[in-house]
Amino acid sequence: MIKPVLLLTAAALLAACTAAPSRPVAPTAATTTLPAPSMQRIAEHYVSDAMPEEELDSLATWTTEDGRTWVIASAKSTHRLVVFDGDSGERLRTFGEEGPGAGQFNRPNGVAVHGDHLFVVERDNRRVQVLNLPDFTPAGSFGTAELRSPYGIWLTETEPGELEIYITDSFMYGKKFDEVPPFDELDERVRRYRVKFDQAGRLRSTYAGAFGDTGERSALRMVESIGGDPVNDRLLVADEDRRHESTLREYTFSGKYTGRSLPQDSFGAEAEGVALWTCPDGGGYWIAVDQLAPLTIFHLFDRVTLKSLGSFEGAVTAHTDGVALHAAATPSFPGGALFAVHDDKSLVAFDLREVARTLGLKQGCVE
Repeated sequence: MIKPVLLLTAAALLAACTAAPSRPVAPTAATTTLPAPSMQRIAEHYVSDAMPEEELDSLATWTTEDGRTWVIASAKSTHRLVVFDGDSGERLRTFGEEGPGAGQFNRPNGVAVHGDHLFVVERDNRRVQVLNLPDFTPAGSFGTAELRSPYGIWLTETEPGELEIYITDSFMYGKKFDEVPPFDELDERVRRYRVKFDQAGRLRSTYAGAFGDTGERSALRMVESIGGDPVNDRLLVADEDRRHESTLREYTFSGKYTGRSLPQDSFGAEAEGVALWTCPDGGGYWIAVDQLAPLTIFHLFDRVTLKSLGSFEGAVTAHTDGVALHAAATPSFPGGALFAVHDDKSLVAFDLREVARTLGLKQGCVE
């Protein structure tokens, strides 16, 4: 049964959250309070049934031939994918099992969709597996020669049928895999691949190198989520290491660190999921997750200037990892939806029209 959520009003309270089980992090000494120029409460449109055994992480959306919206989630503990109906939150099916073969997974994490291809990053198989939708037939894989502990993925089409794909690689040292590598090894935190499909649908991939700043103050220590904006030559990479500073760092598509972070002050907890909400006029908004408990904070920034435009929290959503922004109209969300993971066990959805109205955003992005 899908649980309706009532709209509540309250002041936001920021508190440090514990680290995700798969990513050991030393606790911070105190909670960092993030300035919030416009903290708001927005009720979730729905919260799906809880499935704590799955350990849900990252999300991607895909539109079926009959116009339905699928939300595809990686499930780390069960080593499979979970498919939800985007309009209702109903669980439709699962796919996959633990293993090294095609159609099998070992600790799947980041997911992304381009056309009818689903890309799944597998941390412990050290690869990116590609599947054909809607039947999830394997189309190939890449990255095994270079990837060491991959997590996040973002991709863009550079030419018709050719993709540039960025993968975060958060390999760690020590018996508990909680020791950040030496600074001179942190220039491999983001790896780049060029991928295309031939006329027979066969995958062809080329490794295009790695990057990452190696300065003591600005190095990428623990990376997972990544998002990009080709129009503004901008990549935002989430660094989750609260022992130093958890934030989003700005890179160019060539792999150069710009010296900027987002926001300028530390997150209250871990910087996690990031999504770009684009507008027809070339403007838009970045949505960045602050992985707090008891309530996750969603920060919004101007697409072009990165100016802070306010923040919101849901009524129940907490400890969020992945998010996916689906701007296309659906029966339940005529202006699109923001999907997010709640506490590793449920899918939640926010109505983008309500987000725009509550935060006073321009209405050109939604119907």
